[in-house]
Amino acid sequence: MLRADGLATAEQYYSHYGMRAKELKGEGRMVVGYLFPVVPVEILTAAGVVPVCLKGNVSEAVTRADAHMETIICPFVRNVFDATLKGKYDYLDGLVLPHLCDSIERTSDIWSYVLQPPYFHFLNLPHVTDAPSLDFTKEIFRIFIGSLEKMTGKKVSDDDLALAIIAHNENREAMRELYGLRKSDIPLITGEEMMKVLVAAMSLPVQESTDMILSVISEVKVRITEAAPKPVRIMVMADQIDDVAIPNIIESAGAWVVMDNISIGSKRYDSDVDINTDPVDALAERYLRKLKLPTFVDSGHTYDQSLEIRYGHLKRYIRDFNVDGVILVVYRYCDPYGFEVPTVKQYLESAGVQVLHLEDEYSITTLPRIKTRIEAFLEMIQ
Repeated sequence: MLRADGLATAEQYYSHYGMRAKELKGEGRMVVGYLFPVVPVEILTAAGVVPVCLKGNVSEAVTRADAHMETIICPFVRNVFDATLKGKYDYLDGLVLPHLCDSIERTSDIWSYVLQPPYFHFLNLPHVTDAPSLDFTKEIFRIFIGSLEKMTGKKVSDDDLALAIIAHNENREAMRELYGLRKSDIPLITGEEMMKVLVAAMSLPVQESTDMILSVISEVKVRITEAAPKPVRIMVMADQIDDVAIPNIIESAGAWVVMDNISIGSKRYDSDVDINTDPVDALAERYLRKLKLPTFVDSGHTYDQSLEIRYGHLKRYIRDFNVDGVILVVYRYCDPYGFEVPTVKQYLESAGVQVLHLEDEYSITTLPRIKTRIEAFLEMIQ
């Protein structure tokens, strides 16, 4: 029987991020950090290492990264690099960076040279989803597997990969079930609570993450909702939001955060890996073609077809979660997300919702301005 302390566990691992990984490191486990959901965590799990998604801290100023990176680099990337320089991730045995955007690709040598982790791997992913790119991705994943085998001294078999895929599919299924509890007139879990679960989940081994999520589900399903429904239901869209500040601003202003389209949230959990085909082939298919990211381009389609491929899931979210408005947060100097703002804004508005576009700097210093704009937006759409 599941313990009904899932939210307390999430709070603990949110407030002390990486605590569990440090404990496992002390028990002799290898721990590898990675950035962004394009890194196939199934491969890390199959290799027997603990994957930890790196996050920054919006409450801490960047003080050391500027000695190595230009200030026009993505503020999230600079913040995480700064945290690593300050020893936040000194328990890691290795680091994996993906070819996702210029801020990562153009600074990967800096991460490797300055930090000198025991293990470093650059995952050279393509950005087109055609057949040759899919074949290229398969080979990139095989190279990744080989590098982990060399680091760990452990052979990663197809059976290891298959078991890891099943475990991570179960993890994603559990998280989607938790998301479903936000569809009711009064969501059974708040935006703040959900953010803490999402952050905690990406710092745990997959089975522990799944157990925590199921425990949260068991805990919140029995809640008795007596309050009146709030007038506005909001979906938050962004690349990387990993702090409760923005959900708190929205819900303190009298709205519900009922859905997200962020990298540590629905983007990570919306699609599974096919278990009925070759594991590497299935992983390549999922990570290249099923993740809906602005850095992946679908070739061979008309403009309208491309819009539906890239954004069609957003209409499903709007319908299923009864979304009234979308708050779109883009970090300064984030070209992939910045370039698509006009298109995604027009697409969402055509689906019948109003959109607030915010440019942020991944810093608590911008919150007063953000708060004012969010409150004005919510007043406008009530």
